[in-house]
Amino acid sequence: MDNIKVGDRLQIQCYKHNGKIHRCWDEALVLDIKRDYIVFGNERTLVTETQGNTWRTKEPAIMYFFKNKWYNIIVQLKKEGITYYCNIATPFIIEENTIKYIDYDLDLRIFPNGSFKILDKQEYKYHKKKMNYSDELDIVINQALSDLITDYQKHIPMFDSDKNLKYEDVYQNLKHKNNQ
Repeated sequence: MDNIKVGDRLQIQCYKHNGKIHRCWDEALVLDIKRDYIVFGNERTLVTETQGNTWRTKEPAIMYFFKNKWYNIIVQLKKEGITYYCNIATPFIIEENTIKYIDYDLDLRIFPNGSFKILDKQEYKYHKKKMNYSDELDIVINQALSDLITDYQKHIPMFDSDKNLKYEDVYQNLKHKNNQ
């Protein structure tokens, strides 16, 4: 984290437990660097799936990647309101201008009305068996999901709408500045 600064553009690579790349985002703009996490932004960024198919994200997103938490948070700034898509995943590392983490299937979707839903439980069970997740890893993953729900219910700053809208302003200003 020492060699990156606000305004830098990085890529994101998401892996699975078996070490295979799962998904890549072509851009994440550094918005803020804190002691325990980094905040990124992107919009209409190109996403490449394992099979090679590509698509673009639809709306601005603010992303929180943590040094010590087993999840990351994507704030989707949709017309109908803010939606949070949270991945249970390893803490990030940065190598060669790329944010890297391992995704562990379970996701938490938080809707604009404040309700939430745990997603991909079957995918988690399948991969746990297929990729031989250890009992210790299973405990860490389930604790991370529990911690994430608790953090949401405690309204930690990542779930503060005003804060995320301010980060969107930072993103738009940096993007405009970088395009000049």
